[in-house]
Amino acid sequence: MFEPLDAVDARIVESLQADGRATQMELAKEVGLSQPAVAERIRKLEERGVIVGYAARVDASRLGKDITAFIGVGIEHPKFFDGFAKRVLAMRDVLECHRVAGTDSYLLKVKTANTSSLDALLVDGLRTIPGVTRTQTTIVLSSIKESSLVHVEPEALEVRHARR
Repeated sequence: MFEPLDAVDARIVESLQADGRATQMELAKEVGLSQPAVAERIRKLEERGVIVGYAARVDASRLGKDITAFIGVGIEHPKFFDGFAKRVLAMRDVLECHRVAGTDSYLLKVKTANTSSLDALLVDGLRTIPGVTRTQTTIVLSSIKESSLVHVEPEALEVRHARR
């Protein structure tokens, strides 16, 4: 359920997205509250499901994952969706999987070591899943922007919420 954030919560969320290691004291200074007040706000944001976890962002190429690709997958019939999802969840090189509208049934983002491992993912992995009728792969040559940060605008959220 959508619940708008006030300006302080929005700043806390944006700060934690930018630096998940920020201390509660640092956040308290930034938003002008006490450390216990910030701790309580973070706890409530976690309970509401606004903050779903914390993770380190890594450079995939420094971990031997030099290929980024997007793979569109066609599925024959919706009855195959659950089986496809279960198989994809077990594929380590698949970072994201989205059911989409349009020509493809799913769009995947993968990071893998090289073209051989990408070929294996396609031929021995995705194309062996029941219901998969086709794949279309786009290999990334360079990335201009890659982010997981979600911008929060509390005023816009409140206005949109008030119109409902």
